[in-house]
Amino acid sequence: MKPIFSSGSSSAGIRLLVLSLIALLLVQAARSGWLDRPLSYLASVSLPVYKLTELPSEIGRSLEGLFTGRESLREENARLRAEALVLHAKTQKLASLRAENLRLRELLNSASHKEESVVVAEVVGLAADPAQHVFIVDKGSADGIEEGQAVIDADGLVGQVINVAYNHSRVMMVTDVTHALSVQVNRNGVRAIVEGSGLIDLLELSHVAATTDIKVGDLLVSSGLGGRFPAGYPVARVSEVTIDPGEPFATVRARPLAQLDKAQFVLLVFSRSVARGDG
Repeated sequence: MKPIFSSGSSSAGIRLLVLSLIALLLVQAARSGWLDRPLSYLASVSLPVYKLTELPSEIGRSLEGLFTGRESLREENARLRAEALVLHAKTQKLASLRAENLRLRELLNSASHKEESVVVAEVVGLAADPAQHVFIVDKGSADGIEEGQAVIDADGLVGQVINVAYNHSRVMMVTDVTHALSVQVNRNGVRAIVEGSGLIDLLELSHVAATTDIKVGDLLVSSGLGGRFPAGYPVARVSEVTIDPGEPFATVRARPLAQLDKAQFVLLVFSRSVARGDG
């Protein structure tokens, strides 16, 4: 057995005594405020170390906020694009309604200069056969429509009603190959027959003598002969006059004034009498 007061035990006791004295000194220093400044310096030195240890967490939070913000911006951009598309569609609809109102006003202004009464009809369909220049309107016998009635738009004569049902009618345009009507040159009253060519923008005048006073640019209006079409409606404007030497007849072509391929609304004309004969 080792002696209690061996050399090893003495050194241990000395160390214990020294530590006790240091502890007492630290307690006394803390009570008296001697350690405040050293502790403050120590805290200042340890602050960068603390921030360094927090740096990974700060970077993680920043990256998370960045990704979250980007996703939020992406969603907001998608929402704004959708709203802009809806507003653009509404603007287009307003433009369409504005143009439609303008066309209707033009139609009514055109009708106000005529003695005949009219009814506005909307084009609701086209003939299934593309060779036929025929369309369907939303007015029929329930509205007093009869076969043979003239159909006009804001610019000129469109054609005539050829078939009437209860709530709709079929209209043949002046450019149909089976259509013909009597016209006269507005400048001098010369009469001729205008026939459809089968082309939506072309009419032909048949049997025009080579000596006839007709020129490019002449306005052709309905003559009223035959009773089917009221007199005075603009039909076409002469676009070509060709005279071959030795030929008895001139080749005369004209362009219809009505917007045959664009009309959405037309006017059905109620004249004082609607004849059943040829126009």
